Amino acid sequence: MPRGVRVLLGCLPGLAAVAALPLCASGVERAVEANARAAAPAAARYTAPRPDIVPRTAWLGDDARPQPAPRYDDEVTAVFVHHTDTPNGYDCADAPAILRGVYLGQTGARDWDDIGYNFVVDRCGTIYEGRAGGIDRPVTGAHTQGFNHRTTGIAALGTYTAGVPVPDALTDAIAALAAWKLGPAGTDPRGRVRLVSSNGLSRYAAGTTASLPAVAGHGEGYETSCPGKALTARLPDIRELAARLQGRLDAA
Repeated sequence: MPRGVRVLLGCLPGLAAVAALPLCASGVERAVEANARAAAPAAARYTAPRPDIVPRTAWLGDDARPQPAPRYDDEVTAVFVHHTDTPNGYDCADAPAILRGVYLGQTGARDWDDIGYNFVVDRCGTIYEGRAGGIDRPVTGAHTQGFNHRTTGIAALGTYTAGVPVPDALTDAIAALAAWKLGPAGTDPRGRVRLVSSNGLSRYAAGTTASLPAVAGHGEGYETSCPGKALTARLPDIRELAARLQGRLDAA
């Protein structure tokens, strides 16, 4: 029997035990601390470094609109990959201007409170902070109907339908970002996670628990062709690279 359990069972109520209560609490605390120290190295094994990310202030500038305070979840357990459905072939120096257009379209014509994606990646592999709230925090996005909670939305800047070339720099950056965001939750990018649908407009009725890929295409949670057949075909490569970046030795 573990020492912490023996200590706890020895803490029986009664007059004779009153003096021993501080010792009991101390013993339980030490057992909890020991268990936490033992678990910490295992969790740390599968984390990945944070990639370089351009803050939203650098691309949004004075175009930022008033918005409510960000919302947060307890952690990020899955990633949804999207494309922005904007033209390809752009110069990467023009990516910030294109991203501003996406932001203004979503907050203007669609009347959203902010851009829906947590992050956007251009074809040169540059990662941009999307939705406000903090790069390092589990910000609740507005990217996948029914599955915005406990997920991060990563959008590829462009349109990646069937036959469109998908740059390696783009997929490598998505993998690096996914590996980093999923690390704290201990999620294997190649695995599956259980998520609860919050909206009946998704593929699953509200309240339904769905088993989805940890790195999923938008269409896994919502009836859509996003992120396009070409980018969807690259998701297995993204998952494998993300697993390697987390230090999972069994990754291909």
